[in-house]
Amino acid sequence: MKTKSLQTKGWRVARIGMALAWSGASVLAHAAGWTVGQVGPMTGAEAIQGRAYAQGMRLYFDQVNKAGGVQGQPVELVVEDDGSHPDETVAKTRRLLAEAKPVVLAGYFGNRNLTALLDSKLLANSPLAIVGYQSTDTRVLSSPQIFSTRAGLSEQMAKISTHLATVGITRLALVYEDRPDAQALTALVEKAITPSGAKLVTSAMLRGKTTIDKTVEQLQSSKTPPQAVLVVASSSGTAAFVEAYRMDGGTAQIYATAEADIEQLAKRLPVEYMSGLSIAQVVPSPYKVSARLNKEFRDAAAAAGKSLEVPVSFAMMEGYVNAKVIVEAMRRSQPVSPEKVAAALHGIDAYDLGGYWVGYRPGSQIGSKYVDLSIVNASGRVTQ
Repeated sequence: MKTKSLQTKGWRVARIGMALAWSGASVLAHAAGWTVGQVGPMTGAEAIQGRAYAQGMRLYFDQVNKAGGVQGQPVELVVEDDGSHPDETVAKTRRLLAEAKPVVLAGYFGNRNLTALLDSKLLANSPLAIVGYQSTDTRVLSSPQIFSTRAGLSEQMAKISTHLATVGITRLALVYEDRPDAQALTALVEKAITPSGAKLVTSAMLRGKTTIDKTVEQLQSSKTPPQAVLVVASSSGTAAFVEAYRMDGGTAQIYATAEADIEQLAKRLPVEYMSGLSIAQVVPSPYKVSARLNKEFRDAAAAAGKSLEVPVSFAMMEGYVNAKVIVEAMRRSQPVSPEKVAAALHGIDAYDLGGYWVGYRPGSQIGSKYVDLSIVNASGRVTQ
C-alpha cells in the first residue's frame, strides 16, 4: 500500500516518516483502488500520534493489498497534514474530497478540529463516514456520521473510577482543556463515575500555559481536597498540567484519558513527575503478545522492519485496529462506495479483531468498551 499526500496540481506518493516533507510534487495519474482519506497532525505538537496512527493503518492495508486487496482492488491511504489547525482540517478535507474521491475518511484528531469540520457542514450532504478519531468533544461523540473504533470518554471514566473505588478513592477532581462543551463534559463524567460511588469535588479548566498556575491554584484551594485528578486533555496539555501540579506540591493521583500519549509524556516529564501517573488505554498493548490481534500487529511491525519510520506505540496499534474495521466494512459493501461503507459500518454488531471486539448499537457510534490502565511505577516503568 502506498501512502499518498495531496497537492493542488495532482498527486504525490509519500512515505510517512519523521523527516517526511508533506508539501509535495505531483504525479500524472491516480492508480485504481479504494481510497481512505486522513486529515491529521503530521507536523506540530501532536504529530507523533498523527503519524503513528497513519502508520498503523498503513501496516494493515499493506497486508490486505499483498493478499489481493478488497474485491480485487488495493486500499490506498491518502494523507493530508492539518498541523492541528482547525481551519486547515476543513480546507484539507475539502481538497481531499474534490481530488481523491475517498470512500471513507479516517484518523482525525482534536476536539476543535472535528467540531470545525462539523460546523463547516462540509459533510452534511455527503454519505461519507469518518471511522476512527481522537476527540472527547460531546458533539463529536454523538455525531451519526463519525464512528469510533475505541471506547468513548464515558467508558474510560467508568473504568478509572471503578479502579479507584476498589482502593477507597472516591473524591475526584476534573481538569480539562478549554472547550465550549465544558458543561456537557462535566455532566458526562459525573454520570460515568456515579455508579462506582465516586463524585467530583471540584473542576478546573486549562486555558493554556500562561494561566496554568491559576488552574493549579484553583485545584489546590478546593475546600474538599481530591484524592485523584481526572485529566481530559491532549498530550501537551496533560504534560503541562502534570509538571505544574507536581511542582506546586500536588500529591493526588493523576489519571488521564487515552488522548494523552504515554510515550510522549515519558519523553516530556522527568521520572519523579511520571511516577503514579495512569493513562486509560483503549487498545491492547502493542508491546505484548497476549491475543491474536497483538500477535498480528507485532508480526506486521516486524515484517515492516526499517521501513517503520515511527516507533511502535499505542497510537500505531489504534491505527491498525481502525484499518481492520474499515476493511471489514469495505468487504461487506457490494460494491464499495461511501454509501455502502457507511451502511456496512452500522451493520457491524460484534466483530472480533482477534480478542478485541467492535460493534455498533442503534443510536451509538462508540464501537468498543475495551479500557485498560497503564500505570507508571516509581522507577518510571509502565505497567498494566
